[in-house]
Amino acid sequence: MNALMLFATLAITTMFAVAVAAGMLWLTLKAAFLMMRPATARRMPERTELARGTAQLARAFSATR
Repeated sequence: MNALMLFATLAITTMFAVAVAAGMLWLTLKAAFLMMRPATARRMPERTELARGTAQLARAFSATR
């Protein structure tokens, strides 16, 4: 009976350790992927009004020629 109790304790402890290890692995992988993101990933896209205006200006001048 004592051996059965020790075996059950070992099995439960092992399952708990596997769950903790899986959680720690997930956290470290998440942190690694967040650190690998490029620095420009959070920036807002630049305004493109000048490019649109330049294209319209080019169209206006090319239509008169």
